[in-house]
Amino acid sequence: MTTKEFKTFNMPWEAVYGYVQAVKKGDTVWISGQLGHNMDGVLTDGMENQFRQTYENIGKLLSRFGMTADDVTEEVIYVTDMQQGFEARKVTGKEFYGEACIVASTIVAVSALALPGQMVEIKIVARG
Repeated sequence: MTTKEFKTFNMPWEAVYGYVQAVKKGDTVWISGQLGHNMDGVLTDGMENQFRQTYENIGKLLSRFGMTADDVTEEVIYVTDMQQGFEARKVTGKEFYGEACIVASTIVAVSALALPGQMVEIKIVARG
């Protein structure tokens, strides 16, 4: 019997790839790399919109564990364009975390992400 709790979005690729969107063990939640798709699996257009949708998806998962952005301790961000990603994170990070953002954050430029047109992916660790 597992002592882990998990949440999914029931996206088709979850079963195919073999993962869940988030896992909680004890007071810690690990959120798999999230991307800027809506609940129909459609990517939004543009870096800033993908960031915004990604944070919205993260917020949904956190809320399913009774958590908020304030519980996030670490984020790792992957972007396909560092300049656009850095600028988009400055705007959307404040929207998600508020002005007093206290989170360990890493941003990494990569040559490609999993889906065609995907520009950002964010992995989160949160503690309640």
